[in-house]
Amino acid sequence: MKRIYKTLSYIIIATTFAGCSSLGKGIAEAVLAKQTAVDIRVCEIWGQAFSGLSPNLDNSKGKMKLLMVHGVGDHLPGYSTQFMEKLAKELELSAISRQQKNITLTDRFGNDKNLGNLRIYRLLNKDRNKEMLFYELTWSAITAKQKEVLAYDNSGEYSFRRAQMNDLLKKFSNDTSPDPIIYLGESREDILVSFAQAFCWMTKSNWDDLPLDKKQTCSFNDDTAATNMLVDQYAFVSHSLGSRIVIDGMQRIAAIVNERDIEFRNALKHKEIPIYMMSNQLPMLQLGRKLPDVYNENSAYCTPTGEKFAQRMVAKTPIIAFSDPNDLLSYAIPQGFVEKYLDSRLCVEVTNININVATIFDGFGLGKVANPMDAHIGYDSDDRVIALISKGIGNKNTNPIVKDRCSWVEVVD
Repeated sequence: MKRIYKTLSYIIIATTFAGCSSLGKGIAEAVLAKQTAVDIRVCEIWGQAFSGLSPNLDNSKGKMKLLMVHGVGDHLPGYSTQFMEKLAKELELSAISRQQKNITLTDRFGNDKNLGNLRIYRLLNKDRNKEMLFYELTWSAITAKQKEVLAYDNSGEYSFRRAQMNDLLKKFSNDTSPDPIIYLGESREDILVSFAQAFCWMTKSNWDDLPLDKKQTCSFNDDTAATNMLVDQYAFVSHSLGSRIVIDGMQRIAAIVNERDIEFRNALKHKEIPIYMMSNQLPMLQLGRKLPDVYNENSAYCTPTGEKFAQRMVAKTPIIAFSDPNDLLSYAIPQGFVEKYLDSRLCVEVTNININVATIFDGFGLGKVANPMDAHIGYDSDDRVIALISKGIGNKNTNPIVKDRCSWVEVVD
């Protein structure tokens, strides 16, 4: 899928500058080189200070566990490799397990289902005294079967009739556009079960206990899930539709964790689990949806003096929302959205990051231009995004690249 993105990127850039071809290739390249020599891309942060993942690597009692959830489009296991490697480098985790562990996810009540793949990597520092388990959820197998109804449109029977650029755009649309529609239908439950299974494996098992290349289910009822929840630290990284899946998945877990799971539920209440959302789409994906079961009660659930404080799901859910204004599918989270549209039991606290991950060019007198494709997929390879996820802002470990190239407006109560 990234190959299609990149091809589209080249076509859009070429089309943008096609009218300037008379200037000569050498002049155009010189101008572009000059514009990219100094990085003046915007990075503006509104929110409270946050620490990122780095401090959790010093957890002597437990592990740091990170789950990545992809967005629209077909993905294959291993899609997160570039992001994982850049993150590991920033966190000074220079060693990786020789073997990855893969679990074919399925439903506890329907083992015939294929609910995607969970791949786990073990990352360690040079001295082996810091460790992070990186979990990569690939859920697109659930929607791939339904998208076969559009396969005929990608065949030579139809595609040769389109101009090359339009054919690439159509194939891109056929790959990505159906997923949000399918998610609103019957497959939504399977996708959320896939997420719940991934989160269950994330909480239940340490590296040596994880299955290897097996199809297997996980249960929160297991005592190890509650024990690990007390000592381990957790975080999510999501992209586009994946952010909606994480939020809905956590709300679903809040509803299904029952009296049998009381130890797990009580341990979860004390956890702060951040979600780093790339190409955040929560406002758009809220359209046409019902309100959550519990909303507009943040004070009751999230403050120690609130009358429903004991019924919260987690201590806090910090959302770090990355949005490139040139990403046509990305949105900031506006004031008031959290209380009205997100479950109060999650105790959400938002930091909005307005960041140009795509390069902005001077279109030779036609105005400023940025490639919208790069603006949608460039988050997981942007050094500032990686630095913010790794070491946050407003603390002694904040990366110099963030201090130098990002402005921060601290939001206080």
